[in-house]
Amino acid sequence: MSFENTRETLKKIGLGHNESKIYLTLIKLGPSMAGRVAKEANIDRSACYDSLKALLKKGLVSYAIEANRKKFEAANPEKLKDYLSEKQELVDGILPDLRQMFSAKEERSQVHMYKGYKGLKTVFEDILRETANGENLVIDSCGAFMERMPYYAPHFIKGLEKNKIKVRHIVRSDKEIHPSKTTEVRYFSRSMQQTIITTNIYSGKIALLLWSDVPEAVIIENKTAYEAYKSYFEILWKTARK
Repeated sequence: MSFENTRETLKKIGLGHNESKIYLTLIKLGPSMAGRVAKEANIDRSACYDSLKALLKKGLVSYAIEANRKKFEAANPEKLKDYLSEKQELVDGILPDLRQMFSAKEERSQVHMYKGYKGLKTVFEDILRETANGENLVIDSCGAFMERMPYYAPHFIKGLEKNKIKVRHIVRSDKEIHPSKTTEVRYFSRSMQQTIITTNIYSGKIALLLWSDVPEAVIIENKTAYEAYKSYFEILWKTARK
């Protein structure tokens, strides 16, 4: 991995722009005075000192005093795991209070919108998480999931089986969906008009997936809407053929 790619990864885990540059520079140089680090990293000396202080607080840099001057040294890269672990512990410590605040909020938005394949993955992961040992009802005339997300689809199917999620899936008879072992499939007639919308009804929610060139999704969390969609699905299920 190149210097720049490594630096971008360090930034993603929480190091600042200059911090990531200085940390990598110290790994390359070994123990060095701040002036040399600033010159090698092409960073203003004042900014270099500020970043070194930040790295010292994170435990990713240490120093020794030689001839009354500080010589800085990068910590062993394994320390990055400790750094991430400490951040995880901090998050774990505040999660109970955050969950309580989130649950207590009365006017939380009931409609959530997502865009792109990452957005769709968020929706599918919500289905796996929220519907364990429950049921997901699917109305699907286009069968686009396997075709558009071939690398993610097997993971989702395994998740349905692992979480024991029963699926009842209605699809056009000319579409292949590769169902999970927990899925029962029934079919619309081929004469039914094909749409690019797939509907998932689960755990008090409705997820509408729009398989456009850039796919989009909407999750509606509303008890009345959920019951209405579920009732509509049951009517379709009775009329669909096995």
